[in-house]
Amino acid sequence: MSAESPAAPGQFAHRRQQFRAWRGTRPFWAGLLVMIGGLPIMYFPYAHLKLGGLTIAMATTAGAGSLIIGVLLVVLGFTLWFQKHVRTFAGIAAIMLGLVSLPVSNFGGFIVGFLFALFGGAMAVAWAPGAPPAEEPAKQDTTGEGGAPEATDYDTTLLRPVNPVGEPNDLSGTSPVNGANGRHSAG
Repeated sequence: MSAESPAAPGQFAHRRQQFRAWRGTRPFWAGLLVMIGGLPIMYFPYAHLKLGGLTIAMATTAGAGSLIIGVLLVVLGFTLWFQKHVRTFAGIAAIMLGLVSLPVSNFGGFIVGFLFALFGGAMAVAWAPGAPPAEEPAKQDTTGEGGAPEATDYDTTLLRPVNPVGEPNDLSGTSPVNGANGRHSAG
């Protein structure tokens, strides 16, 4: 496929539907918030802000700790996307890392990263997989006026004995007509 050739019709809509189906089976928004929370936590300790001619270094003594907390939050966000069965662990770990980032990383990335990590972790813990959709019953053809279909013959639908008239229909040997009187039914 060249750059000039258009995509197959409906390709974008099909991919969007696939993404929506994938997103609906996991704590997607929780993972996204946790990842967004990790970015300011690991960025601000290494950032240099310029205010006019003045450069402000935000470096702290725990810059490596901030980097580790931020990277772990991003990894936990991806974990929530691709390993949904560990959502409770990842959510609690994100909340704990967000709390630890308050004293370690410039008040948790100036409170922004802390809040994103906190809300994302809480959403991960609270998320529960949905029930699978119920099968819809098969629709019946209602084009007729109701009742039995025309091809049904009521004389042949009921099972009738095939024996000649007057013969007993009991084949078990326990009928009083056969003279057994039920004594041989236990074997």
